[in-house]
Amino acid sequence: MPILPLHGHEMLRARLADLAAAGTLPATILLHGPAGIGKQRLALWLGQRLLCDGASRPCGTCQHCRLALDLQHPDLRWFFPHEKIKGDDPSTEEVDERFLADVAERREAAGLYARPDGSSAIYKYTAPLLTALAAKSPALSKRKVFVIGDAERMVPQASSPETANAVLKLLEEPAANTTFILTSSEPGALLPTIRSRTIAFRLSPLPDAAMRALLAEPAVASAVPNESPETLLAMASGALGALIGGEGRREAVGRARQLLAAADGGRETMLKAAFGAGSAKARGAFRETLEALLGLLRERARAATTSGDVATAMRALRAIPVVEEAKTATEVNAIPQLLALDVMRAVAGER
Repeated sequence: MPILPLHGHEMLRARLADLAAAGTLPATILLHGPAGIGKQRLALWLGQRLLCDGASRPCGTCQHCRLALDLQHPDLRWFFPHEKIKGDDPSTEEVDERFLADVAERREAAGLYARPDGSSAIYKYTAPLLTALAAKSPALSKRKVFVIGDAERMVPQASSPETANAVLKLLEEPAANTTFILTSSEPGALLPTIRSRTIAFRLSPLPDAAMRALLAEPAVASAVPNESPETLLAMASGALGALIGGEGRREAVGRARQLLAAADGGRETMLKAAFGAGSAKARGAFRETLEALLGLLRERARAATTSGDVATAMRALRAIPVVEEAKTATEVNAIPQLLALDVMRAVAGER
């Protein structure tokens, strides 16, 4: 089954296509923007565009396009976070097989997937595979394209910048026939040295027209919650990815609401809530809770502003950067309970 057609981002697509046609497309690109808005799908589209040999690119019918749409083109490789392979030092062949299997799983789902949880990462054993593949000549096309999704996860759970540093070496002197396309919802979490090697393009949430077109796709209809289109549009806020794995998202929102309620309930309530916020083994769930909390704080700030409650609106707005800092801290060995207490104190206006 070919992956889902790309909807939206027309202006950026046109800009990237013009750069490619003029031969001025940067060798290393960073596509960044909110989670779930189609950054990796756009990256795959650009990869298809670069490999296509049709008159109108991407033509969708040449061999390169067909293979790219089936996620089976040997010169278009897609890497993204996954659960760590067991064992201390998996071979390059094992790592390659794992990524090919992960891509095949996404292909079976038409390219639809839930956002990787907090325990998934792009681990350091990925770097030798990337290096080996980058050194090879293209198999079918005149060039190679590497898509690295959620590139900020090259640093987190491995608790080391080794993967990112190894990839940095590839980005410093990429082969003339090689393009790297990184995507990130948190570009600030990338190593500054990696950001400095990329040309960044920001994506915005999808407009309602593009979202409605996506929701009309049969593959999407079977992958999202069974709600009306209007409800789904409200849930997604321009990010289709927010609807995939909707049950986990609802649970995260529930946990975030509990933190908000505890922050409104005083110091003792906050301490009790902090103790139950998570553990070292549940950082992924806690990170998702913080993401949901950001949305709730923005909603609270808007509602308070509308009602004229300036004090509540300001507390919510001041708490947002604290939550962002806590999200970044979950990428290393920070203690979720302490982060949760810090966040609730900020929501309560204590810091």
